[in-house]
Amino acid sequence: MRALTPLEARVLGVLVEKQATVPDTYPLSLNALVAGCNQKTARQPVIEATDAEVLTAVDGLKALSLVFEGSGSRVVKFEHNAARVLGVPGAAVAILAVLMLRGPQTAAELRLNCERLHRFADISSVEGFLEELAAKEPPRAVKLPRGPGEREARWAHLLCGEVAMPAVAAASAAADASGVSVAAGELAALKAELARQAEDLAALRALVQRMATELGLQ
Repeated sequence: MRALTPLEARVLGVLVEKQATVPDTYPLSLNALVAGCNQKTARQPVIEATDAEVLTAVDGLKALSLVFEGSGSRVVKFEHNAARVLGVPGAAVAILAVLMLRGPQTAAELRLNCERLHRFADISSVEGFLEELAAKEPPRAVKLPRGPGEREARWAHLLCGEVAMPAVAAASAAADASGVSVAAGELAALKAELARQAEDLAALRALVQRMATELGLQ
C-alpha cells in the first residue's frame, strides 16, 4: 500500500473516530466528514480543508479499499475498512486513528485519548499494541527518540511514510550546533506538553460532565 497523504490520513482517522463517538450519524456524509477534518479540538494540526479536497482524499482512500460508500441513503455516505485492509485488530485501529488525528503521543496520552474509541486496561496494554504495530511488515508505527524535556518517548504512525524529526527537537539540535543553550528548547517542549495536557483535561472534564448529566447526577 502506498503512503497516505496527510489529508487522507485525517479523513481515515475521522471516520474511525466518528464510528465510535457518534454511531447514530455514521457512516458520514461529505459535510460531516469535512467538519470532522476541520475540528478545532482534538486535532493536530488544525486544518481548513475544502469539500473538494476532502472528496479527493476520499477517492484516494477508496482506491486503496480503505474507504467505501455506504448504501441505503439518498445522501452519499462514507465508511472505513481500516481493520481489514491494514490487517490489525480494532484496538490497534483506534491507536492509529488517534495518532493520525493528534500527531505523535506517549503511550499514556494514547490511552487517555483513545478512551472513547477503545478502552485499554492499562498503559502496558497500549504499549503492547504499539509494539505489534511497529513489528508489522511494513511497520505501521514507530517509537520516536525522546526530545528535550520529554520523560517519555512518543509514538507516531507510519501510514504517511517516514516521520520527520519533531520540530522542537530539530530546533534544539540547531541551537546545540550553534552553541546556544538548549534550555530554551526544553522550555518550549514543556510548554507544548502542558498545552496538550490542558486540552486533554478539558476534553475529559466535558466527557465526565456529559455522562453525569445523562445519568441524572447533576
